[in-house]
Parts: sequence; structure tokens; C-alpha cells
Amino acid sequence: LGSDNVALGVVKVCQRSLHWYSELLIFNVEYMFGIVGVPVIEVAMAAQASGIKYVGMRNEQAACYAASAVGYLTGRPGACLVVSGPGLIHALGGMANANMNCWPVIVIGGSSDQNQETTGAFQEFPQAVRTSMYGRPGAVYVDISGDMVNAKVDRSRVREVPCCPPPPVSMADHMAITEALDVLKGAKRPLLIIGKGAAHGRAEGALRELVEGCGLPFLPTPMGKGVLPDDHPNCVAAARSRALLQSDVVVLLGARLNWILHFGLPPRFDPHVKVIQVDLCAEEMGNNMQPAAALLGDVNAIVKQALALQSTTPMNYYQVFHHISQLLPHDCVIVSEGANTMDIGRTMLNNYLPRHRLDAGTFGTMGVGLGFAIAAATVQRNQNTGQRVVCVEGDSAFGFSGMEVETMCRYKLPVVIIVVNNNGIYSGVDAETWEMMGKMGDLTTVAPPVTLLPEARYDEVMNAFGGRGFLVRTEEELRSALQLSLSDWERPSLLNVLIDPSSDRKQQEFPWLTRSNL
Repeated sequence: LGSDNVALGVVKVCQRSLHWYSELLIFNVEYMFGIVGVPVIEVAMAAQASGIKYVGMRNEQAACYAASAVGYLTGRPGACLVVSGPGLIHALGGMANANMNCWPVIVIGGSSDQNQETTGAFQEFPQAVRTSMYGRPGAVYVDISGDMVNAKVDRSRVREVPCCPPPPVSMADHMAITEALDVLKGAKRPLLIIGKGAAHGRAEGALRELVEGCGLPFLPTPMGKGVLPDDHPNCVAAARSRALLQSDVVVLLGARLNWILHFGLPPRFDPHVKVIQVDLCAEEMGNNMQPAAALLGDVNAIVKQALALQSTTPMNYYQVFHHISQLLPHDCVIVSEGANTMDIGRTMLNNYLPRHRLDAGTFGTMGVGLGFAIAAATVQRNQNTGQRVVCVEGDSAFGFSGMEVETMCRYKLPVVIIVVNNNGIYSGVDAETWEMMGKMGDLTTVAPPVTLLPEARYDEVMNAFGGRGFLVRTEEELRSALQLSLSDWERPSLLNVLIDPSSDRKQQEFPWLTRSNL
């Protein structure tokens, strides 16, 4: 039934498959498009009688286009009914289009009587459905001999075949996932390219979590549009050429480096770009470019694999802010200070009411956060607004006025403090590196000036004064601790969120402080 690379199969229907039209419904093939003529008129009538929706078209090519589109939209193949000879030839354009798009479709054609044929292979009709859907989807041709259309058979002798299950979901090798995540973590200008393979795999939920959780920009291919909304803030379609050229790591999610993506070659792509390829078809791997990581399998399953593995490793700023933004009440007062923490928070933590954000402001003062939060909580309590005060701090910024948590506990101000802890000012080092530096000599001469004590227990400071402290390492712990803190109106809470010390904000095109021309 065709090659591994092309799902085009040819199936000859035998006598015991006379009730194939009933089997179509059993296999959840609900739509048929076509043009009838001898010997397939009765086939269309029988299909309608069995409950299949038949749409008579004016050209076999258009009928095959329609049937293949149904396969893409529903995940189950559509049927295209044609006569032999010119009818089948006209349908070939639609079959080729289905193969290139990887859309499942079954083309059913009539031919001469069996006794007029010289050769023929006989296989079960269910094989056609499986062949169109399993692996890389595509077109399958089922040939019905003319004398079989009106042949009679004892219904009691007809063997009922159960519906074939959905295509098996294959996942990528664990080591390949780890390798891909390492490449992605090292990217300065990453880009996800979402293809129609992601649409076919129903990967929209997992991809949204990946994009928003990690703050990744994405570009849809023409048939990948809508997997995530075109108006999503991370969509870079409006700057397509610039995004392709400036990306240093590209993740292909069910997309191919064909003419639509300029074959992945310069001058449209950076000559040193690294590609992570996610595809259902092994033959597609390395097409036009050697991938830095190749993930073979279902797009949806692989993205979920990556998310599961990512959640067990240190989080980055964008993961943390993604989950915070999902849980914060729209009417809360947001207090924020720090370097990366404040900058990223300004874009990812939305405000919906006036005078509900306090940060370092024009003077860029560090240490204002907890004082601002105490003031906001005092005002909210006095006015009885029922609005939460949430203070999002970098670990360096928290150190300026961290002892004010005692003030919050003393007056039972239910402020929620979130310390995004990367062990440093802008960036730090992990505990193992810190220990190694200590063995190298005096830390006052060895430790980088931006480093702070790794994994400092700021949560214990809050516990010491009677508040609630949480040590957070994973997304699950973050969501759970934040939900508990937001439900507690009796005392303040502090979430000490440990993130990857090397985590940074996205690469900026200009220096943080634009140089004056004066």
C-alpha cells in the first residue's frame, strides 16, 4: 500500500466487502463528495441510504479537494467517489494535494468487471482507512469492480469489522527532548514555526502553554494560522522576514523547510541558525538542513513531553510570570521592583484599574517595594475595598527592605510577596558553582559582584515573624502556593520562587538606557 513516504495506496475490494458503505460509517467516515456515473451510481445511493452525507460535485478534482479538507478538519478521512478512467485521472490532482498536505482521504472508483481483468490484489477495506490516517496521513484509492456494485450476498455472512482506533500517538526519545531543550535554552533569539502538522495534531493547548509559559515568539505557516490566534502578543507574523533572518534557533513544529519557508537557507535565514525539527515523518528529518535536534513523533505529544521535562528543571522568568498573570485578580494592586523582575513584569502582569501599580518609577529606586505594599494594604483595609496587594520582587530588591515583613506581620497586613530568586543582581550562579568558587579562594576576590547567596531562604524570614513562607521550585508549587496565599486574609505570605540563575530577559535591540544625542 504505497511507500513509507507517500500514503497513496491502492486497495482492491473483494466479494465479502460488498457492504463497504456501511463500514465507512463504522469507521467514522461521514462525508462523501463525488460525481456519479456507471458503475458507481448505486454506490452513492447505497452510501446515502446508510447515512453518509453525499455532496455531488461538478468536477472530480474539486470533489477530492473537498474530501481531503474534511480529513484535515475532522481527523477522519473524507470519501471521494469517482468513475474509472478520466474520473480517476481528474481526482489525481486532489490526491497529490492531499499527500503533500498530509491530509487523509479515501478515493473510491469503479472499474471493469472482475472477469475482464488480468491481475488484481485483494485486501480488506478497513486497511484503506488505516492507511489514510496512520503515520503521515494521505490519499488512498479503493477500486470497486463493476460487477460487485450490484452483486448480492447473504447478510448473515457479512463480517462486521470494528472501527479502527485513532492513529497511535508516538513520542520522541527522552534524550532527544533533553538535547532540544538544551539548544533552546541557549538561544538568544528563539522562534517557533507552527505548521499545519501542529493543527492536524490538535496541539493548540500544549503550544499555548509552551508559548506563554516560556515567553517564546511564534510564526505560523499559512496552514498553521489559527493554532494560536493571529492577534496573540507573541505572534511575529507582521515581522516575518525579520524574525526568520534574526532567529538563532528555530523550532519547526509540524512545518517543513520547503519553498514556503525558503528552504531554511540564506539570505532568508541566518547561515548559522540551529533548527529543532518536530515531525511525524522520519523521512522529513534533515530535509534541506541538518537539525540540531530531531524529535520524531506526534507534535502535541512531544510538546507535552517538553513541558513536563521543563517543569522539572529550574523555571525562567517567563514561566513564573505566565502563571502569576493567570492567577492574579484583575482588581489587585501590583507592587514591583527589581531589574529583570520589574522589566518583565511591566509587560506580563496586566493592570485593569488606575492607580493599581506601584514600582521603582522615574527615579528607579530600589527598596521601595515593601514600603509601597504596606501603604497600599493599609489604604485598602481602611477603605474596605476587598482588593489584594501583591508585591513582586527580585531577590536583590527584596534585600533592601526585606525586614519590613515584620511590619506586615505585626499589623496583620495580608500582602502577598513573590520573590523571583535567581541568586543575584541580573544573574547569579547555582549552589554547586558557588561552592566551587569558595574553594578557589577568598570569595571577595573570586565571586562576581552580581552574585548573591544561592537559594537564600527568604521564605524562612516570613515564617520567623508568623507569616506564611513557601519555597517554590516548580510550576505546580507556584500555582498552589499563590492560590493559598490569595485565599488567606489573616496574614502576609511570601513565595520564594527559585529560578534558573542564568535566566534572563529577551535580547533587546537597544541598550536599556537609550543614549542621548545631546
